[in-house]
Amino acid sequence: MFDRIRLVLVATTLVLGAIACTTPSPPISQQTLTSPSLQPSANQTPAPQTPSVRVQIIDRPIKFTEQRKKLTLEYIRLHYDPKATDISIDPRTIVIHWTDTPSLSATFNTFDPELLAGRPELIKGGAVNVSAQFVIDRDGKIYRLMPETRLARHVIGLNHTAIGIENVGAEKFPLTPQQLTANTNLVRYLVQKYPKIRFLIGHYEYQKFRGSSLWKELLPGYITYKSDPSPDFMKKLRAKLNDLNLCQEPKCQ
Repeated sequence: MFDRIRLVLVATTLVLGAIACTTPSPPISQQTLTSPSLQPSANQTPAPQTPSVRVQIIDRPIKFTEQRKKLTLEYIRLHYDPKATDISIDPRTIVIHWTDTPSLSATFNTFDPELLAGRPELIKGGAVNVSAQFVIDRDGKIYRLMPETRLARHVIGLNHTAIGIENVGAEKFPLTPQQLTANTNLVRYLVQKYPKIRFLIGHYEYQKFRGSSLWKELLPGYITYKSDPSPDFMKKLRAKLNDLNLCQEPKCQ
C-alpha cells in the first residue's frame, strides 16, 4: 500500500512540474493588448457584438517629470480652465497627424524635451513641449509615448478631450500602407477601450470644431493651419472604419 501512495505522489509531482515549465512569462516592454468588451447598462439596448481588437503596442515613454507635469497644468489653465488641478483628459476624439520628420528617432527627439523650442507660432501658447499619446513608425509599429488619459499638446482647442496619433512622415514622405493598417487597428482598440470616443479627425480638420461644445480655447487669436495627415489618408482610414460611425464634424453627433 505504501508503494502505491509513493507512486501517486511521484506522478503528481511530475505533472505539476510539467505545468510550471510550460507557463509562459509575460512580455515586459512590448504588449499585445485586447480591447475590453463593451457591456450595455441595464437601461440600454444591447449593441451588436464587435469582435475584440488585438493590437501590439510598444511602450517608449517620453520624459514626463514633475516639471513637465507643472508646465502641462499651466497650459491647461491658460487655454481651457483657469481653475484646473490635474492634467487628465476624458477621451472623446482621436486626432491623426503626421510628424513632418523622416524617422522615429527624430520624432522621439522632438517630443522628448520638456520645453518647446523652435516653434515661434506656438511659443505664446505656453512653454510645455508638443507631444502625442502615440506615434506609428513607417513599418506600422505602434509606440505609446504617454498614457492615453494624460493631456498632450498636439491640437489647439481639443487637447482636453483628444488622443493624438502621430505618424512618421510628411508631404514628401507619404504615409505607408503599414501605417494605414496600424492606424485602423489602434483606432478600433481605443474606441472599444474608451466608449465616449465619437470623433475621428485629421489634424487639418480641427477648426471645424470651433464654436462647438467640444472646443475650448481661452487665448484670443491662437490658431494654426494644418494639412496633415492629408485628405487622401483620412479617406482611406475612414473607409476601413466605416462600421464605427465616427464623426468628422461636431454636427453629426
